[in-house]
Amino acid sequence: MSLIPATILTGFLGSGKTTLLKRVLSEAHGQKIAVIENEFGEENIDNEILVSDANEQIIQMNNGCICCTIREDLRATLQDLAEKRRKGELKFDRVVIETTGLADPGPVAQTFFMDDEIAQSYLLDSILTLVDAKHAMQQLDDRQEARRQVGFADQIFISKTDLVDPQAVDALRHRLKHMNPRAPLKAVHFGEVALADVFDLRGFNLNAKLDVDPDFLKDESHEHDHEHGEHCDHPSHQHAHHHAHDDDVKSFVFRSERAFDPAKLEDFLGAIVNIYGPRLLRYKGVLHMTGTERKVIFQGVHQLMGSDLGPAWGSAEARTSKMVFIGIDLPKDILLQGLEQCLSA
Repeated sequence: MSLIPATILTGFLGSGKTTLLKRVLSEAHGQKIAVIENEFGEENIDNEILVSDANEQIIQMNNGCICCTIREDLRATLQDLAEKRRKGELKFDRVVIETTGLADPGPVAQTFFMDDEIAQSYLLDSILTLVDAKHAMQQLDDRQEARRQVGFADQIFISKTDLVDPQAVDALRHRLKHMNPRAPLKAVHFGEVALADVFDLRGFNLNAKLDVDPDFLKDESHEHDHEHGEHCDHPSHQHAHHHAHDDDVKSFVFRSERAFDPAKLEDFLGAIVNIYGPRLLRYKGVLHMTGTERKVIFQGVHQLMGSDLGPAWGSAEARTSKMVFIGIDLPKDILLQGLEQCLSA
């Protein structure tokens, strides 16, 4: 049987996760979706769209979707669902896990890689983070959980933009991009999101043969001026964006046209993950390595890191390594210098 795609839906209290879920569940897309909820949400989804008796942990909905709450741990719930699906007791095409507004998505994501049984049944597709335009600035200032959710995201949806002026939305977009340059941002109204923006995003490839994100190596304009290569002291670059918010969740990029020495890089990354693992939210790279004509793709979450061979470098293609790190108070200079020292002589 093919792997069951799983999506983690996160976002701070009141950001619109339930609205988005209701839309996804009630839309006529012909897919059967299993939703796993952390049960102490502020508004449970089952009030309106479920045909249920609440004693059962797994509830069938009128459109064939199913809903269940995490009574034990996530792993047991996922195993239970996969087993019922294998036996034909439940039919569903994919799983959405709604975390509570205060959750750190990291351990949820790690469940899919650390447990062999789960990894054999499920493929983690992406982490979606909802951000409430009206309250986000305050939440990001006050709550590290909100900043972590942004750092983990593969896709960020900004809700309630109609309640604030365009300048405020721009300032929020700018702040979110600074924290996480690799997640596309989309303003959404009342959870009206195209399903193509929600499912099959392939944000995670730790346990699959990787498709290289075709835009990953391009110089995205949205990386702002805070990355001009390590040794750039140009004053206009240093002061191009004065950030009023010095968030502890930040991203930085390493680029080099010299090839990495695989053994040195492995040792260095191993040490970094050991020391800074809890503070590393997401990291990802397409690498030019000595000893192979193919791209090496690597990415990780917290202490969990995986790499794979990607396609061959094109004959006319510049062989450039690019790595993005998103984390909490990471020592950027130490990491950049360390990576520089892993390059082949």
